[in-house]
Amino acid sequence: MRDPGPVGHQRGNNAARDSRRTARFSLPRAGPASLPFRRVTTTTEFGLQPVVVTPGQETTLTLAVRNDSDIVEAYTFEVLGECQPWTTVEPARLPLYPGTSERVTVRLRPPRSPAVRAGEVPLGIRVVPAERPQSLVVAETIVIIEPFGQQRVDLVPERRRAWRSARYHVEVRNDGNTPITVPLTAPEADDQLSYRIAGEPMVVEPGSRAEVGVRARAAKLIWFGKPVTWPLRLTATAAWPGEAQEHEVNGELIQLPLLPRWLLALLAALLALLLAWLALVRPAVNSAAKEAVDKQAQKIASAARQQPVAPPPPAPTPTPTQASSQQPPQGGQGQGSGQRVGGTGGGQQISRTIEVRVNTGGLGTSRYIVPKGRIFHVTDIVVSNFQGDYGLINIAADQQKIIPLGLENFRNQDYHWVTPIDVPGGRAVTATVSCTKPGTPAIGPQFPNCYELLNVSGVLSVVSP
Repeated sequence: MRDPGPVGHQRGNNAARDSRRTARFSLPRAGPASLPFRRVTTTTEFGLQPVVVTPGQETTLTLAVRNDSDIVEAYTFEVLGECQPWTTVEPARLPLYPGTSERVTVRLRPPRSPAVRAGEVPLGIRVVPAERPQSLVVAETIVIIEPFGQQRVDLVPERRRAWRSARYHVEVRNDGNTPITVPLTAPEADDQLSYRIAGEPMVVEPGSRAEVGVRARAAKLIWFGKPVTWPLRLTATAAWPGEAQEHEVNGELIQLPLLPRWLLALLAALLALLLAWLALVRPAVNSAAKEAVDKQAQKIASAARQQPVAPPPPAPTPTPTQASSQQPPQGGQGQGSGQRVGGTGGGQQISRTIEVRVNTGGLGTSRYIVPKGRIFHVTDIVVSNFQGDYGLINIAADQQKIIPLGLENFRNQDYHWVTPIDVPGGRAVTATVSCTKPGTPAIGPQFPNCYELLNVSGVLSVVSP
């Protein structure tokens, strides 16, 4: 039997190593009809040592392939595992005579992308013989992907306009391949501007973003003058295993005055106009009005002096009947013009208020009773629905309906009569209210009940004997 030599010894080491590993890559088994063959032995230059790669750079390693069969073979290579998208084998096809070996180059080109996460990943190269594919083997190793950091930190928005305080948020995007922790710090508070940072330090996964709120506040208000610009400076420190990077975030807070300059100019212009009116225009207007009144009064006086005065007509001699009718009423009942209206003597002007308060769905009545021996000549009625209630009000004088009104149709309503409505003594002016719903004010709770006012005016005279 032929001595396998160093390559056979390496093959035995590889077999022992493969038995110790947990089968990351499975191999197909040969069927019962397979012909006898000798296995292909593969070796790696680095042995059991892992391969360290840097994203964005190229790393190469070699793989030795030996043909221990008795025929000429051509081998093809397939990359297995997570490294497959960015790993190639050169040459892609390797022909070997029996008992010979060659090395192929494995090129690792991991992109500088968050998709290539830092850490250990397995790499497998499947070696497939063209003549006897059942004798394929898989060479394995470990690839260590180095971490790299790449972040973008922005203040959103960069500029705000406010009277005193404004809210921002710091947005962090992790374009590296390892999680980062980003604490946010602000400069020490001074007498002009203070900061308030919300939340704990951010933990940002590769390919994702996070944000934290920041509030900037000026020390005092600006009442007048121009806007003041306050610069904002924050520091975000991105830390990942073994490294850290600081990012300075800049922005602005434009503090506005409460009273802008244009408003002050407008107030000054209005004040100047008012002073000009008081000093110049108003005296001129008063003087012109006084002159016009004096001229009109002079014209009226001149016309009165020029008009002849007619002598008064002689007073007629009253007959006995007329004399008795012109005598004043007896017993101190007041004085009148001598005329009798509706069988009454002279009277006095009076005004009475009738209040009606009633709950929702109820019927309420209130009245003014005319004193006995008198007659109330009603000339004016004013109805007030100041709450804006809903319902119906009926107004009657001496059991005679005067006015029915829907409350929702008015707030204040007045009526006047040239010919008075006479209400004799002992009778009443009545207001009856049917409450559907109390009114609702613009501000405050709804009123508890309907409340209406009726003001009745006229002449109260004494009944002539």
